[in-house]
Amino acid sequence: MERGARAVGATVVPAGPGNLELQARAIAHLRSHCYAGTPEFLKAILEKADELGLDLAPLRRGHVTGGAYTPPLRASYADCGLTVLQSYGTADPGLVAYKSEAREGLILDEHVIVEIVRPGTGEPLPDGEVGEVVVTLFVPEYPLIRFATGDLSAIMPGQSLCGRTNTRIRGWLSRADQAAKVRGTLVRPEQIADLARRFPGLGRMRLVISRVREADRMTLSVETASPEPGLAERLAETLQAVTTLRGEVTLVAPGTLAKDGRVIEDVCAVE
Repeated sequence: MERGARAVGATVVPAGPGNLELQARAIAHLRSHCYAGTPEFLKAILEKADELGLDLAPLRRGHVTGGAYTPPLRASYADCGLTVLQSYGTADPGLVAYKSEAREGLILDEHVIVEIVRPGTGEPLPDGEVGEVVVTLFVPEYPLIRFATGDLSAIMPGQSLCGRTNTRIRGWLSRADQAAKVRGTLVRPEQIADLARRFPGLGRMRLVISRVREADRMTLSVETASPEPGLAERLAETLQAVTTLRGEVTLVAPGTLAKDGRVIEDVCAVE
């Protein structure tokens, strides 16, 4: 961001987290036009400026990243007359995708190749289905081949109304690392993927971890169009083999489980 700003002739004032009063006063004194930083920190600066009676009217634009840019936060900036757009990236590949003035999804950067895969398997998913973001970056300085970001997103159909033609993603949805502890033992998506490989004719699987009377319970839901006799029992035996833990198995119709990228769901249930 700093190199890009300097390339178009802008003056860049380095800053960091903390010391809100100093930063609010600096923005007012320098009559800064743009902010680049985390989504929530700009709001904190604006609130401190209001508290101090400072004029931040020249500040009209912002670029945010490194945190969740929630709808209430977007609405609060819009109410202040600010145009604040976001981008998505990680420390290793850098920029992955960015939002344009059209504000419909995030457009992939032209220098990255992005796949959406099923967590725990690396299996590519069809457009629209939520999965883990995997990035490939061919640059001499720091090449990356199928770097798993640990974030969930999904490919969006069509092109942006702003005129950019590259693929869009829905943005950051949640973390892909769904490991959870059951009776003191860690259960990971890779184990459910191993189980699925042993039953290739079945559909999606989701392991739900609940707590009943302070005891952990595992229930594996499995999509199947035509369940064979004894299938649930064989799945339960294999579940115990790959996780070392006993669990129940429920067979459901295809399309029953949500296409949200979750393989393991940890909930709290009380009977």
